[in-house]
Amino acid sequence: MALLSSALNIFGAVLLAHAVYSAHEHSTLATIAGSLPVSPVHSYIVPTIDLPLDITLETLTAVLLLCVGIVIGSPELKPIQWRVWAGKLEKDKSAKTESINGDPLGPRGNPYAALEQRQGFLDIRSQRNEFADWVKSGSSKK
Repeated sequence: MALLSSALNIFGAVLLAHAVYSAHEHSTLATIAGSLPVSPVHSYIVPTIDLPLDITLETLTAVLLLCVGIVIGSPELKPIQWRVWAGKLEKDKSAKTESINGDPLGPRGNPYAALEQRQGFLDIRSQRNEFADWVKSGSSKK
């Protein structure tokens, strides 16, 4: 498949280069022929010049061949498994020594640890445990 994709890409690139050159030559000849007034800007951008059908078809064919060649030559896509990726990051020793946003809370490997910690929020679980301990002890805070 690598040979086929390379051949399609090379052939598509040659066709595209030829189509671009043909379009440039056609617009230059149309400008020089006197059908349109010549000005510095007009020689580069001429919206009134219609390209012949063969140049348009050659351009479309070249783009199609390039797209097919790129798709054939690309490796097979793998499914995204975020938990596998995050597990690999957490097991990596170099990632465990990094801190998030300069926070010295200790070694971490999870890139989403800052989101999971929720530092700006009230810790309901610890508050609930403190309340349960207070109720079990029977004491009151005054």
